[in-house]
Amino acid sequence: MIMALCAVLCGCATQPGTRDPRDPFERVNRGIYSFNDHVDRGLAKPAARIYRHVTPRPVRTGVSNFFGNLEMPLVLVNDLLQGKFRAAAQDTGRLLLNSTLGLGGLLDPATKAADLPHNDEDFGQTLGRWGLPPGPYLVVPVLGPSSVRDSVGRVADQFAEPINYVNNDTVLYGAQGLKLLDKRASLLDAEKVLSRTFDPYVVIRNAYLQRRAYQVSDGEVTDTPADEGFSEEELKEAESGDSSDSQGGAQPESEPPPNQDPTQ
Repeated sequence: MIMALCAVLCGCATQPGTRDPRDPFERVNRGIYSFNDHVDRGLAKPAARIYRHVTPRPVRTGVSNFFGNLEMPLVLVNDLLQGKFRAAAQDTGRLLLNSTLGLGGLLDPATKAADLPHNDEDFGQTLGRWGLPPGPYLVVPVLGPSSVRDSVGRVADQFAEPINYVNNDTVLYGAQGLKLLDKRASLLDAEKVLSRTFDPYVVIRNAYLQRRAYQVSDGEVTDTPADEGFSEEELKEAESGDSSDSQGGAQPESEPPPNQDPTQ
C-alpha cells in the first residue's frame, strides 16, 4: 500500500520552501532522516539484498508469514479495543488456523483455504479511533517515520508482541533481527518510486501520514492534507495497484503478495 501511495504522491507538486504544519520539527526530522538513510545504505540495504538473493522465495514468504502470524495477538487486542468484534472473530480464526494447519504460521491456509481477511491494527490506530490526533510528524532514529501518537502506540504494542517475552537473548535478538531484515527486503522495490522524486523526505512523510489517516478511518478519509492530498479514486487505484507496483524494483524477480503459502 505505501509504495502505491508513494507513486501517487510523486505526481503531487510541492512548492519549495513551503513548511508543512504537520511537520513543525522538520529540520530535526531531516537530520534524523539523513542519519537513517546512511545507516540503511551502509548496513540494512546491503543485508536485505543479500538476504533476498540467497534465500529462496518460498522461504522468504514463510518467514513473512511466520512473523505476520506472531503479530496476530497484537491485532486481535486492538480489534477488541476498537470495538471491531467481527474482525476480532476473523483474526482469532486466522491465528488458530495458521498456528495449527499452517505449521506455526509458516503457511497461510487462513487466506488460501478459509478466505479470511488479513486485518492490520495497532495501538496507534486504536488511539486514533478513540479521537486522539496524530500530533507532529516525527522521524525516529533507525525506526523511521512516525508521529507523536504512533510513537506512544508503538511502545504499547511491544507489550502485546509474543516475541518480546522470549527469555533467551540469543533467540530474541536473532528473531528481531530476522524480522527487520525480512521487512527491509520487502521494501527494496520502493526505491524505484522514490528515485523519481526530487525530495524523498517529503514523499515518505506524506505517504506515511496519508496511509495512517486511511488506516485509522478504515478508508473513510475526509480531510486531505494541504497541497499533498489525493482523491478517494486515487486511493482506491493505489490500493488495487500496489501488488503490480511492487514488482518494478531493481531485482529481476517479482515478489509474491504477503501472507501467501510458500508452496504456491
